[in-house]
Amino acid sequence: MNGVLARHLPTRAVVTGTLERRLLVVENALRPNWTLADLSGRVHASRSWPAWTAGHIELVSPSSWLSNAELTASAFGRLVRPRVLLVALYHPEYFPLPRFPLAISDIARAARATLMGHVELMDMQLGTSLVDILNRVDELQPDIVGVSATFGQHDLMLALLEALNGWPTPPLMLAGGSLTVRNERLLLERYPELLIARGAGEPTIQDVLAYWHGDLRLEQVRGIGYQGSIQRGPGTVAIGRARRTPTVANRQQTDIWPELDLLERTFAHGGVAQLETSRGCTSSCSFCPRGHKGHWAGAAPEGLEWLLSEISAVFDRHPHVSRTLYLVDEEFIGRGAGAGDRALSIARTLRRHNFAWETSCRVDQVVWPGKDRAWHLERARLWRSLVDGGLRRCLFGVESGVTSVLERFHKETTGEQNALTIRTLSALGVPTRFTYITFDHLMSAQELHATHAFQARTDLVLEPLPHLSVEQIVDGVRDEDFVAAHSRGVPFFTEISYMLVSMECLVGAAYTRKVIDAGLAGQVRPSMGRIDAEFADRRIGVLSRWAQRWVDRNFALDYTLKSLEKVLDNESRHAVRAARQVLKQAAFDLFTTMLALLDDTPLHDSGELERLNGRCRAHADVLLGKLRSRVSQTVTQVAGTLPPQRAEVLLREHGRWADDEGRWQLINASDPCGT
Repeated sequence: MNGVLARHLPTRAVVTGTLERRLLVVENALRPNWTLADLSGRVHASRSWPAWTAGHIELVSPSSWLSNAELTASAFGRLVRPRVLLVALYHPEYFPLPRFPLAISDIARAARATLMGHVELMDMQLGTSLVDILNRVDELQPDIVGVSATFGQHDLMLALLEALNGWPTPPLMLAGGSLTVRNERLLLERYPELLIARGAGEPTIQDVLAYWHGDLRLEQVRGIGYQGSIQRGPGTVAIGRARRTPTVANRQQTDIWPELDLLERTFAHGGVAQLETSRGCTSSCSFCPRGHKGHWAGAAPEGLEWLLSEISAVFDRHPHVSRTLYLVDEEFIGRGAGAGDRALSIARTLRRHNFAWETSCRVDQVVWPGKDRAWHLERARLWRSLVDGGLRRCLFGVESGVTSVLERFHKETTGEQNALTIRTLSALGVPTRFTYITFDHLMSAQELHATHAFQARTDLVLEPLPHLSVEQIVDGVRDEDFVAAHSRGVPFFTEISYMLVSMECLVGAAYTRKVIDAGLAGQVRPSMGRIDAEFADRRIGVLSRWAQRWVDRNFALDYTLKSLEKVLDNESRHAVRAARQVLKQAAFDLFTTMLALLDDTPLHDSGELERLNGRCRAHADVLLGKLRSRVSQTVTQVAGTLPPQRAEVLLREHGRWADDEGRWQLINASDPCGT
């Protein structure tokens, strides 16, 4: 719209504001004032006008959507500057299908809500290269460049920052995301003028815009890490050391919705729609260092109405995309009075707009040993209602079925609690997937055997029992005769999202500190924000390394199947899901074989460890050979059920998988939280 206005109007004009409240500001040609139009049709007085507009924009008719106005000499400059470019990084060779980039889309909305500046978004998932980004920087000459980077993208971030730093007049650079927080010190040492967003980025980007205009000093910008020697605004003091400013709590974030600039293109590239309705987590898992995510807080369901209408219009233009929203909440239901009612309200809102949806929850939203039977009955009713409200699948991070391991992970759950949760959800008919950390650096051989046994259990996944009351189910899952009568007879590992996952010692995590204290820590790996580490039982370390090689060898194909499952419905979706079972079974077969090899290997004999390594490789080679024909046959069958474009993606990735000669190369693609 801004481009059209610039080409056709003889005076200055700009469209600014957020998706549901765009504001048109036009300089009048025949008289010395301006016209402001709220393109939503709502009156100007109902807008939450940013503080800077006081004294700069004076409306003649604030009770109308259309009004003449007086603007100060500097007001229009604030409406169009700074020029902001937000960039999302991506490695397509690891993750072949894109997901709507929430991180930069949320930041874009927050920036536009200030009515300051011009914001553009670029996402490398959508065919954009680093060269394209740098060419756009050359064309746009942005004042601010924001970069979102997560695990595995350190190389891309360094390449971009290095190039921007070499510009004659570098833009102000802001980097955010899980990876940047982990590598904050390293990045600030290398790029002393970089700003690191350490929490939710919305308040930070708004303050950065104000800082650029000189309204704030750098130390007043919320939620950043920076070098005190930066000289960007009046009054900035040069100190020359890393500093941090306070972050903003999630409960103070009343608007966490995204702009939708890139949703259409995401669908055009075969991707899926993501959204979040809450932020933060109710957990304090020892392996998760993401304190910058903050404590759990949920957004008001009422804010979804207008957004879902806009998202729905994009879906309508892509009828072959499954009408499924992926709510990337770390914990969907949350805590506190009214948490269940809020969850149901969101489900009903999604249903009204004809969306199915998937999300994540903690185990103690289903089974909580400290709660009475009445609580468990209420929770069972809630889960049935959520399924009726369009819940298509929910992810639960059980992480282990062994209580001693769960205590080390500080999951605040037990193996028995996890078993009851799996039984309850399956009997209630809740479609699920689970994350499970198979190997961790501090585990014993006995714990690894117990892990294998839990994954093999056939008394956990029950038949859906819609004809039974919640009372019968809540009581029945605790009765072994009931369980035996209704078991599906499938091993639990068939429900694990990614098999053979090893613990990642992420920088700053409590678990990592235990590993360091045990003298097992090794080299820091900035690309993943983690450290290498040995295993207390070195035999388990050998198994873990071969498990990771197996995971990485099959990751791109498995991820493609998982991504296709997200964008499909009905028969095609079920066929893709069944295809993943072939890979799961092969992974468990490798686990079983390697565990038997471990039992034959003495604990403190380096020569025997080398022999164990060779035997694991030999068995992995044999299994991969057997897997080739099974996967080829399965992919051919599945491709026949898919729409042509989806089949092309699957066949292409299968071709890469089948032709890969560097078959045991590590790619560092695993995510410890399974997201």
